[in-house]
Amino acid sequence: MSEKKAQLTIDGVADPIELPVYEGSTGPDVVDVRSLVSKGIFTYDPGFMSTAACDSEITYIDGDKGILLHRGYPIEQLAERVSFLDTCYLLLDGELPNSTEKAEFENSIRYHTMVDEQIHQFFRGFPRTAHPMAMLVGVVGALSAFYHDTLDNENPEHRKLAAHRIIAKMPTLAAMCYKHGVGQPFMYPQNDMGFAENFLHMMFGTPCDPPKVSKILSRAMDTIFLLHADHEQNASTSTVRLAGSTGANPYACIASGIAALWGPAHGGANEAVLAQLAEIGDESNIEEYILRAKDKDDPFRLMGFGHRVYKNFDPRATVMRGICDEVLDELGLENDPLFRIARKLEKIALEDEYFIERKLYPNVDFYSGIILKAIGIPTGLFTVIFATGRTPGWIAHWDEMLSSPYKIGRPRQLYKGHAKRDIPS
Repeated sequence: MSEKKAQLTIDGVADPIELPVYEGSTGPDVVDVRSLVSKGIFTYDPGFMSTAACDSEITYIDGDKGILLHRGYPIEQLAERVSFLDTCYLLLDGELPNSTEKAEFENSIRYHTMVDEQIHQFFRGFPRTAHPMAMLVGVVGALSAFYHDTLDNENPEHRKLAAHRIIAKMPTLAAMCYKHGVGQPFMYPQNDMGFAENFLHMMFGTPCDPPKVSKILSRAMDTIFLLHADHEQNASTSTVRLAGSTGANPYACIASGIAALWGPAHGGANEAVLAQLAEIGDESNIEEYILRAKDKDDPFRLMGFGHRVYKNFDPRATVMRGICDEVLDELGLENDPLFRIARKLEKIALEDEYFIERKLYPNVDFYSGIILKAIGIPTGLFTVIFATGRTPGWIAHWDEMLSSPYKIGRPRQLYKGHAKRDIPS
């Protein structure tokens, strides 16, 4: 921490208030306003857009420069050189695993992928038409009922075991959400399969056929999980931290993150991309939608272009673009009408001066939505996939918070209701 100071001068207060200023390893400085409450003053920051609620060593984002780092490693390098499980280990442990650590971690995940048979009964209680996220948020929260003897948040070994269990079981539960909805039998995980390969097997395999999963599709799925593994202090991660600050068990905390992710403003972007492609319907209609997107008086906007955080380009999209080409080629879908619309929109966004000047480049949701649709995953399951990929980030932030001194979250408010008043006699 540096010795920098800031001064806050308030009308009617004689002396300025001195506040410490902290420097991170990279990124903007942070003014410590904690002492203001003792002076009867709160800061006002709706949406916490200018407030650091914690310090963290896990993920760093510079949206203006299109930078995303996990433990210092650029996301592009991670996606190119390591697997999703390697990235999980990195987020949890702080370093990439060596060969021994990698084998031990993958073995731990592999042998925690099964769920208790009674979980099957939970799913049978849901109607076939239930939204997959409704099932997932309920079942993940219910996992705590099966592991009540290892829920001591102050025990690092319990936290590590919970982290491994949750990461391992999420793809199993995600696939069960799908299978229940289509009325097919649940598929058990295979111990000789990798993480993403196992997920696709449990999604699309049946007891009638021997397991068979394309390596290209497995790699694409692994990359999608990896690119969604963590994204700093977003709404769902902050929700997990806030729930964790109460001492809630890890399964309840992850369920709270799933609930936050369920909101369409957070986890539904790739689903919105597919809905819009379907709305456009035909290549002949693209010009009309482009003109609407350029009309400042029209509230319409193209989904999957630009990003709230990345004001330059989304570094994850660069990775996904190549994967998208491989998947469409593998499945012979280059001439599918829906994907032809997507390709034409992409070309316009990368070449049209209007989009280039405003940096409205295709983002990760644009490409991941196309890939998931091509693989055969229904749009209603897209956010479940997002949750499966984001789980290691959630659990890493939960563990990081519990590993250091922390306070229960308690945001303040600017009260604008009635002052004290009496009930009329």
